[in-house]
Formats: sequence, structure tokens, C-alpha cells
Amino acid sequence: MSLAVAKPPGDRTKGITRMFHLPISKWKARLKLSPVLRYGLAAVAVGIAGTLAATMRHYHLPHPFTSFSMAAIAITFWYCGAGPGLVALLLSFLVMRGFFVPSQILPGNGSSESYLIIYAIFGTLVSWFSASRRRAERSCTEARDTLELRVMERTTELQESNNQLQKAEAELRSEKDRLKLLLDLNNTIVSNLELRELLRVICGSVRQMMHCDSVSVNLPDPETAELKVYALDFPGARGFLREGLLRPADSLSGKVFRTGQPSTLLRDPAFSHRGPEASPYEEEGLNSSCSLPLISQQRVLGVLALSRFDAISFSQDDVQFLMQVANQVAIAVQNALSYSEITKLKDSLAQEKLYLEDEIRTEANFEEIIGKSAVLRRVLRQVETVAPTDSTVLIYGETGTGKELIARAIHNLSPRRSRTFVKMNCAAIPTGLLESELFGHERGAFTGAVTQRIGRLEVANQGSLFLDEIGEMPPELQPKLLRVLQEREFERLGSTRTLRADVRLIAATNRDLEDLVEQGKFRSDLFFRLNVFPIQMPPLRERPDDIPLLVRHFAQEFSRRMNKIIHTIPSEAMNAMCQYAWPGNIRELQNVIERAVILSQGTTLNVQVSDLQQPHTTVISINQNPAPTTKRAPVRSILAEVNRDEIIQALKDTGGRIGGEHGAAARLGLKRTTLISRMKKLGINLRPASEDRTSTIEDRVM
Repeated sequence: MSLAVAKPPGDRTKGITRMFHLPISKWKARLKLSPVLRYGLAAVAVGIAGTLAATMRHYHLPHPFTSFSMAAIAITFWYCGAGPGLVALLLSFLVMRGFFVPSQILPGNGSSESYLIIYAIFGTLVSWFSASRRRAERSCTEARDTLELRVMERTTELQESNNQLQKAEAELRSEKDRLKLLLDLNNTIVSNLELRELLRVICGSVRQMMHCDSVSVNLPDPETAELKVYALDFPGARGFLREGLLRPADSLSGKVFRTGQPSTLLRDPAFSHRGPEASPYEEEGLNSSCSLPLISQQRVLGVLALSRFDAISFSQDDVQFLMQVANQVAIAVQNALSYSEITKLKDSLAQEKLYLEDEIRTEANFEEIIGKSAVLRRVLRQVETVAPTDSTVLIYGETGTGKELIARAIHNLSPRRSRTFVKMNCAAIPTGLLESELFGHERGAFTGAVTQRIGRLEVANQGSLFLDEIGEMPPELQPKLLRVLQEREFERLGSTRTLRADVRLIAATNRDLEDLVEQGKFRSDLFFRLNVFPIQMPPLRERPDDIPLLVRHFAQEFSRRMNKIIHTIPSEAMNAMCQYAWPGNIRELQNVIERAVILSQGTTLNVQVSDLQQPHTTVISINQNPAPTTKRAPVRSILAEVNRDEIIQALKDTGGRIGGEHGAAARLGLKRTTLISRMKKLGINLRPASEDRTSTIEDRVM
């Protein structure tokens, strides 16, 4: 509906008459003609009356010119006004003199001048009536115009009221939509805690509500603190503006993130340039932008950025409403980040709980290092020296010498003692699962990976990681471990996100890593990184002074656990244990004491001395001594040679007999099946005597 523009009173009346015509009078008293036409109409009317009278006179018909002329005078007065009416009256009188017929009715026999009085009276009456009619018509016209003006003014007021009502309705609708958006944001925040998906949904809702073309949420990178596009809703994107894009510090979002104040930007499309130096927004053709800080607890968490293709600036009302939206988004970001951190800590605590429970189930109560021998004190001095540092430690030693206890002692004496000590045996975990166990994996990284799992590297963050049997690590995982040692970073299995790891690595092995390096089974660069501070654990046979202390300690522990009382340890049993070589080291001693406590019926420890018979220490080799070499032999190789020589000597002393009371197994303190198994392993073959009755025992032992 069109609105009338304010005009002067005259123009307003004309406009009102044109727009709202109310036909109060369907006929008018006078025509709106020019003076010439009005006076000409008077002459024409009189002429027509005279013509009619002359025509009728010509045909000898009655010719009432007086009637015709009065009609002409009346018409002239009515439609042309008083002036033309008087002219018509005068003309009628003059013409009537030509048609005058004396009458016998009038006194004095009548004359044509007497009709002048009649015409004057008639003209006066007609003029008065015409004037009255015109006055009435003017009054009606004024009333009509006044009414139409009032109707127009009232209509204008109604239109203005209607426009205000529509505007208020639009504002209410907009306010309703905005409140609905805030409610939807709250519902979305409550129902979704996955940050990226949550922000994508929020960006889509804001874009539709604000009629924008692009909405993004920029968050700082947790590693580099650089502002990046974290979530984006941009259906018309051409690839310049995308998720993961770095936002420079001098960009609009960077300034808002730095200052914490909202800001708008309007670009002139005529002056926008594209090229290598153009921003992604200019490349996309976005000409109007608005960036708002995401503030929670007086801290700027990120930036909410809105953009349009059209060069239409964001109003102050838009900015105020968007600040409310930004506050809700900030709450969502804060909740999601807190949830992510809590989930991460929960998973970490769950993993730590599993490791602690595993340690409790193991011999954690035997954690104290017991001994006073010189070799053990030397090792402990090395531990005290290296523990305060963050250097990598590589512990060498035979199986069962207590390498894990030394690793734990290093952790307990280090600044990281308040954090987690995580251990992992590389030989106890299948090769296919070792990478997942150490580095973790993402959901769907492989078949069966239904949930995300954090690796032991993440659990040991800011703590210590003990990798036992490091020599058994597959070659394909060694570069990743080397990267952790050098760069302190890694990726989970199935993920491209790089994680940081602040972990102190302690490794242990019972193999000769130098020999594995020469064989190509272990990376030399990883060996050099591990071998920063090597510690050699002495076997139990080199610590005879510590055996009585260990025996008493294990006897007390096992007797307490079995609800027994052990007061006495026979000297014969103690001497036998001190003289025994203990090829299984402390673990073997622990098993022997546990078995002795089980067999003990009273307060005296019942040790099976027959199982601890000391073989001869003299080693007689049936083969020629090999040429000396400067290469250091592996520890396991030395033990193998000693065991082989002892077995061969025992077989010689017993005449090749393995079992029985006086057989080689009894001399070595081994079971018959154990000795046979070890002989097969060491390649010792005993030919039957029936094959060559003349051969000596030396010839039969191969």
C-alpha cells in the first residue's frame, strides 16, 4: 500500500480528490469554463431561442420567443453565471423587440419595453436561485473536501500505525528467532561435547540466522598457540578459506584475539585485490566481516568470525546480539575443552591405575635393593649420579639381576619421582600390538580399535618410562622411538596429529646390543641414544656377601604371606646357597626360598641342599682353546660356555651317566630332564657305548 507524501494544503486537496473521490454531488450548478466561452454560450443560447422563434413564425406557427428566451436566460444564469446571464437577458430583450406582437391584455395596449420588467424579474429570480445553488454546491464541495481530507489523514494515520505494527512484528519475530537461536545453542552445548562437531553445528545455526555466507570459529593451536580456523561453515567456499588455516596476528581475527574487543570490517569490492598477497577472505570475495572474542572467565579462548559476500556492514544491534552468541560459544568451547582435558586425565588415571595394580600384583613389596657388596655399592653410586638428570640410562645385566629395581631407584631419586613410573616389557607384547601399546591408537585405526587408547608414552608424560628387553623391539618401531628420544614427539597409530612427550627413558637388556647392531637387527643411532649412561648389573654369583641378606629377606616375606614363623636357617643350607652359582640369579634364589618356606613344617627353613650342589669350578675344555680376540663376548655367551664346560666335566666325572644318585644331573644340582634339555640346547651329544666299545669317555662326549 502506497503512502501519501506530505504536500501543501492546495496540492494535498487535489491529491486527496484524485486518490479518494467521494461523489457527494453527481451534477454541478455551473460549468468551469473560460469567460469567453461563458459569454459566447449566452449569445448562442439567445441565438438558438431566436432561431426557433423565427422558424416557427416563418411557418405561421405560434412563436413563443419569450418562453424560449427565458429558458436561454435561465440556462445561462445557471451554468455560466450572473454576467453571461445579464448579457443573455439584454440580448433576449433586444431580439424580442423584433418578434413583439401588441397584446390587448396589457393596459395601454402594451409595448415591447414592458417585457424588460418581466425579463428583469425573471433574471433576478433565476440569478438568486442560481447563486443559492452555487453556495450550496460550494458548501457541499468544501464539506466533501474536508471529509476526504480527514479520511485521508485518518487513512495515513492507520497506514503509519500499520507500518509501525508490522515493524514491531518484524522486530518481535527477529527477537524470537534470536532467542530461539540462543536456546538452540544452549541445547546443542548440553547435548554435544565433541568440540569440532559442536562448533560446526553452531556455525551453521549462526550463519542461517544472521543471513551470512561464512561463519568460523578460530581457536589457538594447543602446541604453538597460533590462531587457526578450527570449525567452518561456508557452503560457497572455493578452497582459500578452510579448516586448519593459520590466521596471522595482523588479521582481523588476530587483532580481536589479542585485544578482546569485537570489530567489523567493510571492504570496497572495487578496491579489493587478489593475488599472492591477498587474504583468504579477499580471495573468496567476502567483503563484510565481523569478528567477536570468545571470552570465558576473563580469558579469550578464540574468535567467532562472520562474513558476507555483499558489502553490507554489520549494525551495532547485530554486534550486540552476536556478543551474546559469542558468550554462549565461549561457554561451549570452555566446556568442551574441560571435558576433553577431564577425559584425557581420566584415561591417563585409568591407565596409571592399571599399571599400579599390575605393580601391586607383582613383587612390588620386594622393591628395596638389599645388599652390601662392593659391586652393588658401585652400581648404587652410579644410580645416585645419574638420577638427578634427565639422561637416558641403559641397564645391562643377566635375567633376574634386578634391572627393574635399579630403574625404579633411578626414578625415585629423580625430580620426576612425583609422577608416574611406567614399565613395559618389549618381549612380552606381540609385535603387532607393541606400537599401539607404546604410542596409542585412534578409534578405527585397525580392526578391533573401537575406542581411542592412549599409549604408555602419554601415561608416562613428565614421568619415567622403563622399557625392558629393549633388544627385542622390532626394527620397524625403532625409528619412532628414536624420534621420541631426539624430538620428543610422536603420533598415535592412525592419527596425523603430532603429540609432545616429556618422558625420561630407562631401558634394560640382557643381550649384547653392539652385537645386534653389527648383525643389523638394531639401529646404531638408537643404540647411541640409549647408551648415554650404561649401568652393568652384576650377577648374583659376583655378590656372595649379599646372599645371606637376601635369604633372610625372602624367608621373612614368604613366611609372613604364608602365616608361618621362620626363626632358623641351617648353616649347611646357608653355606650351600653361598657357594651355589645361581644361574637364574635373584629370581632363582627367590623361588628356592619360596619352595623352602612351603616345605618348612616348623621354625627352621627347610632348604633342599641336594638341589644346590656346587659343581666343580675347574673348567676343562675338550676342545682346543680358540685364538684370543679383543672383542668383548656377550654375557649370555659367557654363561653358555661356562655351563657347557661344567656339563662336559660332570659327564666325564660320572662316566657319561646322566641320571641316578651319582649321575651328572645330581652333581650339577639339576633334574635329569633339565640337564638333557640343556645338553640339547648346547649341542652336547653323548654317543651310546655300544657303537664303539673301545672309545673313551672323551670321545663319546661331542
